Amino acid sequence: WHGVFVPNGMDGVGGLTQRPIEPGETFRYEFTLRQHGTFMYHSHHDEMTQIAMGLIGMVVVHPRAPSGPRPDRDFCYMLSEWSVKVGTERPDPVEMKDFNVLTLNGKVYPATAPMVARTGQRVRIRIGNLSAMDHHPIHLHGHAFELVGTDGGEVPASARHPETTVLVATGQTRTVEFVADNPGDWGLHCHMTHHVMTQMGHDVPNLVGVDPGLFDRKLAETVPAFAAMEGGAMEPDAPDVTLPKNSLPMLGGTAGHGYVTMGGMVTVLKVRDGITSYGDPGDYQAPPGTLAGPATADELARDGIGR
Repeated sequence: WHGVFVPNGMDGVGGLTQRPIEPGETFRYEFTLRQHGTFMYHSHHDEMTQIAMGLIGMVVVHPRAPSGPRPDRDFCYMLSEWSVKVGTERPDPVEMKDFNVLTLNGKVYPATAPMVARTGQRVRIRIGNLSAMDHHPIHLHGHAFELVGTDGGEVPASARHPETTVLVATGQTRTVEFVADNPGDWGLHCHMTHHVMTQMGHDVPNLVGVDPGLFDRKLAETVPAFAAMEGGAMEPDAPDVTLPKNSLPMLGGTAGHGYVTMGGMVTVLKVRDGITSYGDPGDYQAPPGTLAGPATADELARDGIGR
């Protein structure tokens, strides 16, 4: 348990506070909850393997008598990282540093469900991190929030201050709150740059700045199947039939303005005026005059920008 105070015999550490649970057995844990907040649980036996395979979860305890304003929308995310080699059936539990699949509640963007709120609502986001090795700076676009709780308890109002990024270290929970007063589609993501990609391949040469045209032509001469595949461009969000079994594209999906070049530990906060349903409202339509676009020659001249 992370932050849940229990009798010692209910603490669940194999060999220390109880004997291990053998295959085929069921154990009962029973205790009185004396705190409220956002907590976590995980296996405490052969942690390297069992946590790496996903034997983890969240515990949310609501107070009997809430203090302060209550949230209108309450979201909870578990941060995890996995080493899933392309084509394999399960995570590699002995990996120590090269984690290539980063998830929110076990999913990568664009499979993560959006957070939907009505303009003016108070939003609470609970974030727990049971990643194997990495801390995660979780960043929210379009709003500032306050840290209101940890797995150790509530943060006093006198200690709160506005932030747009909260660092959630391994083994911690962090709870933030804000008023969703800025309509739009806003990203929520880990700010480790490799954590907004998925199933990255690191054992390949750096081709940034390289013209692959000559290589493609030479390969097509040798491998006819490559030439046939090259001839038909796929839509960005179309399934790639050339991918190996149990693998994913490194980067994202589509949204209202094209292809989103993110994947991994990413989701979207969708804030809308006057909505009555919390289903996905679709893509945000920016009001006239508030959408960035190509600058015209006249605009560049007006702003004194050289030709």
